Amino acid sequence: MAITPGKTLDVTLPKDFLSILDWSPADLEKCLDVTGSLKRDRFLGRQAPTANRLSGQHVAMLFEKPSLRTRVTFEIAVRELGGDIIEPQLTATFGDREALADVAKSLERWVTAVVIRTFAQERLDEFARATTTLHVINALSDTEHPCQALADVFTLQEYWQSFRNRTIAFIGDGNNVATSLAHASVMLGLTIHIASPLGFNVPDSVIDDITRIAKKGASIKLFSDPWTAVNNVDAVYTDAWTSMGQEPEAKDRRSVFLPYQVNTALMAKAKPDAIFMHCLPAHRGDEVTDEVMDASTSVVFDQAENRLHTEKALLALLLSNESF
Repeated sequence: MAITPGKTLDVTLPKDFLSILDWSPADLEKCLDVTGSLKRDRFLGRQAPTANRLSGQHVAMLFEKPSLRTRVTFEIAVRELGGDIIEPQLTATFGDREALADVAKSLERWVTAVVIRTFAQERLDEFARATTTLHVINALSDTEHPCQALADVFTLQEYWQSFRNRTIAFIGDGNNVATSLAHASVMLGLTIHIASPLGFNVPDSVIDDITRIAKKGASIKLFSDPWTAVNNVDAVYTDAWTSMGQEPEAKDRRSVFLPYQVNTALMAKAKPDAIFMHCLPAHRGDEVTDEVMDASTSVVFDQAENRLHTEKALLALLLSNESF
């Protein structure tokens, strides 16, 4: 659906943002609405009304995995909202030094929120369970990447205005990115096709969740053939064939996923104006060719930019007691 600029949606967000499933459709729509306002203010050089929302507040960053876009955009987002960033040593937080719940409870006494990028969703869940006021944000785990999904659907909204009668195809591994994208898509009324090799589909539990939350007219359809999946769709999305932590499997995965490469021939099966999406980093020549990455229909760097704007909206909504 299209969000009307300036539209007021009264929502109260949960304490934590571990999954798109933590939110209602109204929560998601509110975040997209606030994102649009913050992006316009920044583009016009105006000081946003949120400039001091996090004044006096501290946000801890706990990153087990390497990061460019997530780290840079969250650091800028916190600072542009008037807050401060701290980065504790990982060996003092995720090591064997003390129980994870004790780390969480200690941080709760000092900081307002913790942004965690980790291999295990269980770490996020334990942080959230152990605290009552600390806001826990999932900046990527092995099963979900909700912050990326926020940027993805906001980017689609910018290009399409409305999600009605739109279909997006995700080609490749049914991984954390595919899961969160599917959650957000069906919540907003999009149909999503996911084409993966046998054994690499999104989990059955994800399908069950999507069936439960899908807006009327939205759905998920699974394919083994990428050519069928992209037929007449409005957008084509792919991700790396080998995620962080799966490097020993890279050679075997490449042979399995090579038929799922997004190239000009595959894009030609989509609608003529179909856009191409990738969460980055991209492995050019593997999951996507240079011709597709650099085409005028590629929006990958819009997605990257929009990580900043959606994360600012997320932080402002989650951590501030002020209404919009």
